[in-house]
Amino acid sequence: MDDLFFAHEQVRPVQEELIKTIQQAITNKKHVLVHAPTGLGKTAAVLAPTIALALKKNLTIFFLTSRHTQHQIILETLRKIKQKYKLTLESACIIGKKWMCAQPNTETLPSHDFAEFCKSLRENEQCEFYTNTRTKNNGKTPEAQLALKELKVISPIDATQISENAKTQKLCPYEMSLLMAQTAHVIITDYYYLFHPSIRESFLLKINKKLENSIVIVDEGHNLPARARELMTTHLTTWMIRRAIKEAKKFHLESILSFLVELQEVLLNLADPIKNEGERLIKREDFMERIQKFSDYEQLIDDLDALADEVRKKQRVSSLGSIATFLEGWQGADEGFSRILTRAKEGPIIPLSHRCLDPSVVTKEVFDASYASIVMSGTLTPTEMYKDLLGFTEATTAEFESPFPEENRLAMVIPKTTTKYSMRSEQQFEAIAKYCAEIANEVPGNVAIFFPSYALRDSVAKYFSELCDKTQFLEESRLTKQEKAELLEKFKSYQKAGAVLLGASSGSFGEGIDLPGDLLKAVIIVGLPLDKPDLETQQLIAYFDQKYKKGWDYGYILPAITKTMQNAGRCIRTETDRGVIVFLDERYAWPQYLKCFPSEWRLTITIQPKEKIRNFFREV
Repeated sequence: MDDLFFAHEQVRPVQEELIKTIQQAITNKKHVLVHAPTGLGKTAAVLAPTIALALKKNLTIFFLTSRHTQHQIILETLRKIKQKYKLTLESACIIGKKWMCAQPNTETLPSHDFAEFCKSLRENEQCEFYTNTRTKNNGKTPEAQLALKELKVISPIDATQISENAKTQKLCPYEMSLLMAQTAHVIITDYYYLFHPSIRESFLLKINKKLENSIVIVDEGHNLPARARELMTTHLTTWMIRRAIKEAKKFHLESILSFLVELQEVLLNLADPIKNEGERLIKREDFMERIQKFSDYEQLIDDLDALADEVRKKQRVSSLGSIATFLEGWQGADEGFSRILTRAKEGPIIPLSHRCLDPSVVTKEVFDASYASIVMSGTLTPTEMYKDLLGFTEATTAEFESPFPEENRLAMVIPKTTTKYSMRSEQQFEAIAKYCAEIANEVPGNVAIFFPSYALRDSVAKYFSELCDKTQFLEESRLTKQEKAELLEKFKSYQKAGAVLLGASSGSFGEGIDLPGDLLKAVIIVGLPLDKPDLETQQLIAYFDQKYKKGWDYGYILPAITKTMQNAGRCIRTETDRGVIVFLDERYAWPQYLKCFPSEWRLTITIQPKEKIRNFFREV
């Protein structure tokens, strides 16, 4: 371990094995996918060999996360390494530009509109923060140079500290982050900056970095396939067009008005074959040919873009620009994509989507171009699936066992109820509520229950509330950041008396919250959070069946299992935690689902959980 930079005093055996796996891969310029359960110490283990190699070979480390909250543990680890080894170790922490912007009221702007608004202010020298930071030839102003020296001294620091420091000195926080990134050894940022093709090109140019000289670390890698698909998906709706028509009338843009009305008719006509509700596939050429009847397609994009620029000078936001973005994206590839038009049962909004099915269309080029890469997560199983989905042709895959003592976890499947759509009934909801209440009442502390949807949660909650002896909290779908934090704090305050949090598998609390120690004693996952078998899901299954002969697994089953494993992971966060995990649905006992879970969980199938829970907590 002498040639490594490990943050802590001692390396645990499993950590040592993980470090060796990563070191061997990156030394040979290879890629590695790592399933390493929570509590193993992935951040320290991955940084120890990567920093050593980066400093030796003059490489840059991109540490990519799916949430800003994950930045703190990385920064803390970097601080420890810097102090322990007396290193000159520079880092930069970058979040979305609009979240760092010093201009007022920019956070609510759509991303495309914010980008255009920012561009306009810069080009017209109307942003004092930018002009105080950058010279006309894009160099650093004397004020920026001085502030940069100060920031480097106190680095590693997070994006909030960078923003506060820059705003105090009337400098642009985002540009200051980019300047820090130019000389940084470690750059912590969102997936977006490397996996959005056009953003990546601009970003790397601004910070003077190249992928071939970079080690890419992807944290919580199970999120990457869905995020990559999302980044490459665009939408057009009748609502967007109506807003654009209103916008054109407001600013007297008669030249575009008739084209917008015609465009709206195109969507309505395409939806005609769908009588009440449903979906249909749309061909790329069909949509474009209909537009060509009243306008040159490329010219329409140019006109919309130009007029959107004029509108943004007056109100910052433009629906015209959003339509132009969609029309441009619609010309993209068919391979790995699907084009779907939807008509809902209620409401007049008709969306047309160019949806990415295959995340590798964007991830593969990043990994292929990098010096080496590491994709890691506590739920990256089966690793071979992620290897396929992310487009790796050659990569090492490694799965590590949990460092938790087996006796500290009780994992059970109760195969007596189901949330399968065809089986849903008031009788089924009441049966689910009885099992959940029986478990919650037996657990000496807090319990979280996750459902496939909020609607299903509410159907069960009306029975559960009468049967459960504990205080109950319901997570709502659209809570603000502050409201989420307040709800979580209230729930945590019941750690001794015990309370129950009822949420959704894909909600705010299903992933990304830490409730170690006595803060959470049990998690119940009700049902399977399978995606609706809609046209997109059908297309996913068909696509992955054709590409890998694993359409059902890759397109339907495994994404749902990954969500449930993330839910389950909320329970045991440290080596000394003890907790119960319950999977409540008969399908979890089926072989095709049971095989997806990590072997170290040692799932027990039972219909009498009460006695097992009582004995488990007696053993403390």
